[in-house]
Amino acid sequence: MLQTVLCGAACAAAAYLLGSLSFSIIVTRLLYHKDIRTFGSGNAGMTNVLRTFGKGAAALTIVGDIGKGILAVLLAKWAFGAFTAADPIYGAYIAAFCAVLGHVYPVYFGFKGGKAVSVATGTIIAIKPVLILPLLAVFFIVFLCSKMVSLASICCAAAYPAVTFLCFHFVAGRDVVLTTCCAAVIGGLVIWLHRSNIQRIKNGTEYKFGRKKK
Repeated sequence: MLQTVLCGAACAAAAYLLGSLSFSIIVTRLLYHKDIRTFGSGNAGMTNVLRTFGKGAAALTIVGDIGKGILAVLLAKWAFGAFTAADPIYGAYIAAFCAVLGHVYPVYFGFKGGKAVSVATGTIIAIKPVLILPLLAVFFIVFLCSKMVSLASICCAAAYPAVTFLCFHFVAGRDVVLTTCCAAVIGGLVIWLHRSNIQRIKNGTEYKFGRKKK
């Protein structure tokens, strides 16, 4: 039991430190000597990088943020499998939550980060790759209809617990209550981080791709 707790703590710390590597900030500082948080929406995220510095910087940002989520979860799954008798899925969700937390409150950048969509995507891929397929379908359908990345991200976060329940109940055959609750916590956090976007969506002032900002 003690070994499992220590392993969980180590995985949590490692995932938080990995999550704190905010690639939107790293990329814009290295390439442009600018801080993305001082431009556009002020958010340290891929969408703001895309709108401010273009596709190349945005691509580097999303690859880095998704990659750190994948790495954090894979390390935790390996550690739980190698050093404990517990199901690695426990380590996976500990790492997923802490990587998201690190992205939102990065220790290296004054605890001011992004809204965690990309890093959460990486953790989902590493936990169970099949989960990402229906979530991508939700994202693209909502985005194509609304032209709003924020609304598409919010809908994905809302769908995440339901998709997890269906996958782990009918396909994976694992602890469906644990996995669904963990997905709900992560999805709920992502939705809460988009609360300003939700208000702008209600007001009809949220940015839409392909339209000039008023």
